[in-house]
Amino acid sequence: MESFEKARLDAFFRRVTERFPDPEPVSSVIITHLLAERPAFLHAMARLTHVAAVLPKPKSIFESAAAEARKHFTLDLLSRARFADPAAALNYLEETSAGRDLLILDIGGYFAVGLEAICAQFSGRIRGVIEDTENGLQRYLALDKLPCPVYSVARSPLKEPEDHLVGHSIVFSTEALIRSRGDILGSLDACVIGYGKLGNSIARMLHAKNVRVTIYDDDPVKRVHARSHGFHVLNTRAEAIRGCGLIVCATGNLALKHENFTALPNGAYIASVTSSEDELELTALAPLYRRTEVGPHLSRYSTTGHYFYVLADGNAVNFLHGATVGPYIHLVQAEILAVTALLSSDDHAPGLHELSPDARQIIAEIWLDYFKR
Repeated sequence: MESFEKARLDAFFRRVTERFPDPEPVSSVIITHLLAERPAFLHAMARLTHVAAVLPKPKSIFESAAAEARKHFTLDLLSRARFADPAAALNYLEETSAGRDLLILDIGGYFAVGLEAICAQFSGRIRGVIEDTENGLQRYLALDKLPCPVYSVARSPLKEPEDHLVGHSIVFSTEALIRSRGDILGSLDACVIGYGKLGNSIARMLHAKNVRVTIYDDDPVKRVHARSHGFHVLNTRAEAIRGCGLIVCATGNLALKHENFTALPNGAYIASVTSSEDELELTALAPLYRRTEVGPHLSRYSTTGHYFYVLADGNAVNFLHGATVGPYIHLVQAEILAVTALLSSDDHAPGLHELSPDARQIIAEIWLDYFKR
């Protein structure tokens, strides 16, 4: 970012936080995509909280951003395995924030499994969790009872522009990788698994490129929505992927399991919108398929009589080409800052929360003033 852009972003974040209550001293643990603009957001969080640790999503780390962040923050390793054990998750928070009031900013529900134990046994106090993604929110909602406030940013209207543009970015990167093998996107029939906001955007973008799109979603209501939008819809995953040369996985919850891969047609391409551990059961293929690198970010899985390609090792393809959505990302970041101020200034009841419509309107008005004059 240019210096004047950083100054404008810093002023925007300051003006947003000024409209919300002054926070009390709290600590924060932040999971984030460490993209080029993200240090500015981390500095804004540091004005509201003591940032105890930053856990970058491993497949979305820009080295320039990481280098800048390391000057000011502790960067730790993030993986599902690391926090799958509630005791390990609790120990980590004790190591970073023992005895403190603590906020957890999550992207993907990493702390959901251990949340009950964390809230019951942490030596400090968990003031709340802020979750940025739909698949992460689903992990928290799967708990029998939320033991602390969980604020959802995932379903915010302020996130819709980001979701729409991320869908465009995913199709752009998918097409670039397919072209690297001499194939043309328009020659492939596509299946989009998952018809949430991202799946909807991806499907529309593929359709705009003259690709025939089939939709599958576990939720019959979303299948109805897809059908009403003019897409071909099938009622089983196996039917939907049969004969499709491109499968885009947009569920965040194992779109393709071990048994689904055998139904793929030869030469099919698989793209994901999130990390491989969340979307694809690739580890189960090791005994049966041989994995070969056939180009940058392109792997061929083959066995006798069958082969297919996986893009970006099954991770979010859009991060290969910057994944930028322009200043719209700052709407979501501003909402996170507003929620941080609210959670750290007052007690909130356990359960699911969202920022009020009035507060979102304030953020939107400030954003328009700073970025769309």
